[in-house]
Amino acid sequence: MTESGVPGPVEVIGAGLLGTSLGLALQAAGIEVLLTDLAPENVRTASGLGAGRARTPDDRPRVVVVAVPPDHLATTIAAALDATDAVVTDVGSVKSGPVAAIADHPALARYVGSHPMAGSERSGPLAGSASLFEGRPWAVTPHAASDPQAVATVETLVRLCGGVPIRLTPEEHDKAVARVSHVPHLLAALVAGRLADAPADHLLLSGQGVRDVTRVAAGDPALYGQIVDANATAVLELLGELRGQLDAVIDAVEQSDRSALQSLLAQGAAGTRAIPGKHGVPDRPMATVYVSVPDNPGELARLFADAGTVGVNIEDVHIDHDPGRPVGLVHLVVAEDRAGELVDGLVHRGWTARS
Repeated sequence: MTESGVPGPVEVIGAGLLGTSLGLALQAAGIEVLLTDLAPENVRTASGLGAGRARTPDDRPRVVVVAVPPDHLATTIAAALDATDAVVTDVGSVKSGPVAAIADHPALARYVGSHPMAGSERSGPLAGSASLFEGRPWAVTPHAASDPQAVATVETLVRLCGGVPIRLTPEEHDKAVARVSHVPHLLAALVAGRLADAPADHLLLSGQGVRDVTRVAAGDPALYGQIVDANATAVLELLGELRGQLDAVIDAVEQSDRSALQSLLAQGAAGTRAIPGKHGVPDRPMATVYVSVPDNPGELARLFADAGTVGVNIEDVHIDHDPGRPVGLVHLVVAEDRAGELVDGLVHRGWTARS
């Protein structure tokens, strides 16, 4: 047992984005990490980044984290339970299927599912980051036979990586991620797909709104195809609800029913307010300060330095690039009651800013 409370070493199976990020975070916490991947180049790359070292036949991991694509989760979890006496967890996007597939395994008590709600549209070990999980919710999904000590070990590992453990059943987890991740990804892909063959002059009008809506659609289609298929039951239930709402939108537009449209849009606005703020606390009223920034090296750094001097915390940042002008419009999202102060401070320092 290490001083951190997690027995080491920890083996990470799968040195992609999540596996490499896990290795980097655990190594930074003083935990020895062993890396395994079917692709030797992934292990070499992740090792070179400082995420751990290649596992040898003589190594005896005390915890195993499975970070492989959904199609291979159950078999890899079962193989890890067979090959070691370690606590085994995984970081897969779907939890009910894998635990059902290994329900008869004699060492099932040592398995506890988990899933960090963190990632990127980028993939592979080079996209890994030790800070990927900082402050992010991380579901821990014990099943009925999970050993309580194994659950505690997984929750400690989550905290070491900077995550915030949230305990759910496997079934509730799958319903939750269908709602907040899988179905939104499908809808983003549908919207982005309407852009692929659009006329070039239409695309010149693209602003931050369409970028926000479509960002996650850039993810690996093969991986997300596996994820959605593995969670088909929960995804289909939500898609059925959305189909009814889409029909209602079509009817409202066809009939120029502005009241119905406003009601549907109000539901969407209410949904955005329901999303928790950072660190899981209730969301605070926010405002956006718009700043024109010359498209020159060092201008963003100067803007952030000036905002820091004003003393207003920036909660989020977006940048609109204007194809017709050598400037960008930077959106600084701040607490609503500090927006006026930030505008005044930036204008005083020579920026063109408004809220």
